Amino acid sequence: MAKNVITIPATKSRYTAAPLSSKRKRRVAAYARVSTDHEDQQSSYEAQVDYYTRYIKSRDDWEFVSIYTDEGISATNTKKREGFKTMIADALAGKIDLIVTKSVSRFARNTVDSLTTVRKLKDEGIEIYFEKENIWTLDSKGELLITIMSSLAQEESRSISENVTWGQRKRMADGKVSFAYSRFLGLEKDKETGKIVVNPEQAKIVRLIFKLFLEGMTPHSIAAELTNRGIKTPGGKDVWNRQTVRRILSNEKYKGDALLQKTYTVDFLQKKLKRNEGEVPQFYVEGNHEAIISPEVFDMVQAEIARRTSGGERYSGVSIFSNKIKCADCGGWYGAKVWHSTDRYRKVIYRCNRKYKDGKCQTSHVTEDEVKAAFVSAYNRLVTEKKEIISNAETIRSALCSTDTLQDEKRKLEDEMSVIVEMTQHIVAENARVAQDQDEYQKRYDGLVQRYEAAKARYDEVVSAISAKQAQDERLSDFIKMLKSQDSVLLEFDSGLWGCMVEYVRVGRNKEITVTFRDGTEVRA
Repeated sequence: MAKNVITIPATKSRYTAAPLSSKRKRRVAAYARVSTDHEDQQSSYEAQVDYYTRYIKSRDDWEFVSIYTDEGISATNTKKREGFKTMIADALAGKIDLIVTKSVSRFARNTVDSLTTVRKLKDEGIEIYFEKENIWTLDSKGELLITIMSSLAQEESRSISENVTWGQRKRMADGKVSFAYSRFLGLEKDKETGKIVVNPEQAKIVRLIFKLFLEGMTPHSIAAELTNRGIKTPGGKDVWNRQTVRRILSNEKYKGDALLQKTYTVDFLQKKLKRNEGEVPQFYVEGNHEAIISPEVFDMVQAEIARRTSGGERYSGVSIFSNKIKCADCGGWYGAKVWHSTDRYRKVIYRCNRKYKDGKCQTSHVTEDEVKAAFVSAYNRLVTEKKEIISNAETIRSALCSTDTLQDEKRKLEDEMSVIVEMTQHIVAENARVAQDQDEYQKRYDGLVQRYEAAKARYDEVVSAISAKQAQDERLSDFIKMLKSQDSVLLEFDSGLWGCMVEYVRVGRNKEITVTFRDGTEVRA
């Protein structure tokens, strides 16, 4: 007996579960986006919004919901696309049946984001129509086409990102400097010439910060001082913080130079910035613009930063005597201690911080008045013998601060590293073109890398030595200049002279105090 097969036609949509005979209009929204804020993109953005508004309303079977937009936002991820996220939330809340957009690349240039969103909406029976590619996502071929088109769009985005990165690095290699002028204190861009120029009023603040630091204050206390004086931060805020001060103290742009590519983008999808620790090339431009701080003072500050962070002890800049008083027994620093803190006999003294830690220090405590008196006494003895002291300081400066030999070595190392880089690039290119013994190639390559690393290590040592000598030269120069300007003895303590002329004072067991000046001269008070 022959089988008889009867077909029962579908009565509901397998995607939306709506009856096929239903006359209910589909609720339709559109998504429009342009990726920059440039004026030439503005017309594109407005045109998209106008076009889709009229397009949806012209269909009798569609009900207009809204136009969701993102202006000046990249499509490589959806984290910052507020319009996009609102649209998806409304769709999942049952307010939208169909989303219309111009193309896959307008929707997303990230394959993962695109497919994840399409599948999430598809599970809820919500369809997306990509007009340019004529793709309906509820169609059986929709996901395959979406995968292909999204991958192409992502590859296009990667290519554009790499081209932009190459262009930026080429500008850096050519010494073209650019930075966020609006949040930079003391330097700005001239509107007529486009060059970096000094803002005189803001430059005074920068010089004050460097001066206070060299006088012994910490970034934290400098920040508090600037806040108390009512000085605005680079960002226009009323309250300073120590990180801002630290960044100013260590920014090479204040001495007229510029280090480029301090950070780099890890990948074009995430747009995450990472501090450059040698992963990509950096470019150092010397003498790029007018300096606010002399290179010698800047190097002196860097040396002082290194000194304060070395030695394993926390630097204190609470007062001008912090980290300026040394113990003659152990070489440690004296710290401020308060006696009778709660009664009328309250007194601040300075005592070796290690006195009761190992029991070896037998040195006495001192008061601020005793230190001040010792400085005045030592300084007055220095002034009476200033001709001899100045002569000795100039001899020391000439003998110890010359960098001519180191500068020659620095130039030779730069040339050597440049040659090694060219040789490395040559053998890599040759290996790509010509078949050769890979073990032999690897030996040659490793040998060049080792030569470069050895030259770079020595180069860093030379640069550090040059900076140290230049900082020492500046300190001695300031010392000599200050001493030459003093024609009379001191009658009372001068904090300015203390800050710029004294390296430290050393306290002995019987309160004998020896003052060491910045030229190395020691005077027992």
